[in-house]
Amino acid sequence: MFGYIIVNKAEMKFKEFDIYHSFYCGICRDLKRKYGVCGRISLSYDMTFLAILLTGLYEPETKQSVFKCALHPFESHEARNNTFTEYAADMNVLFACYKCHDDWEDEKKLGKLLYGRLLEKKTGKLKECYAQKLRNINLLMQNFSDAEKSLDAGKTSGEGNSIRAEQSAHVEIDTLGGLFGRVMAEIVTVREDEWAENLRRFGFFLGKFIYLCDAYEDVETDIRKGTPNPLKSLFAKPNFEEECRAILMMMMSECCKEFEKLPILENVEILRNILYSGVWCRYESIREKREQSRHGRI
Repeated sequence: MFGYIIVNKAEMKFKEFDIYHSFYCGICRDLKRKYGVCGRISLSYDMTFLAILLTGLYEPETKQSVFKCALHPFESHEARNNTFTEYAADMNVLFACYKCHDDWEDEKKLGKLLYGRLLEKKTGKLKECYAQKLRNINLLMQNFSDAEKSLDAGKTSGEGNSIRAEQSAHVEIDTLGGLFGRVMAEIVTVREDEWAENLRRFGFFLGKFIYLCDAYEDVETDIRKGTPNPLKSLFAKPNFEEECRAILMMMMSECCKEFEKLPILENVEILRNILYSGVWCRYESIREKREQSRHGRI
């Protein structure tokens, strides 16, 4: 359910991208140090955003280093490491475990089941460090899973119940998106301090945005496979694209409103690149491919 919180590289300065990538490399190194090669495989650009956000807000001591990467042995890379790159690495592994479990439950992917079990064996200390946070996230993820399963995956909206089906879809979007939003709020709110409420609201709307983007991308596949997706009953509507974009715009608007309240100066342009432009890159790519596919069938 990730891959949406990324930079728009075309609109970023070279120096800014180098800094962004150094945080990515920093998380990669923390993953390898704490979880080995199988943890490193789970690396996601989404958590790079989290590390830069929290670093900009709390300004911890950050270590910069230059190293050679086994994947790119002929190039030198810069890495930035601090308490928040480590935190991002921990959350990255946590979500990789959830994703493996979800893929096994939904599609019985044996490889994901085995990979998830390998990761879980390495998360003992993680469960000790974030005991209360993980209890909250586990409960929310269980509620999220139960809510997804309660959807009637095979339902269709006929002419007589189209209004009711549309209303139901919006309720499902709000319920499921809200639950995932609360999960992201737990992830983003790293401390209970003066910025906790802003971070919680920021994470909530960011999570809702991520969830709907994921549902938007997968709607055709979910219709074909009969798996849960709250956008199924809206997909056949002529204004499907406009309605989805309007909801996404509303969620990201609230997210950015909370972001701008935070006293972040360090690397703020990188964060704004992601929030105001980067988050739309994958959405636009999906929308364009869908449009091309539709025109191709005509």
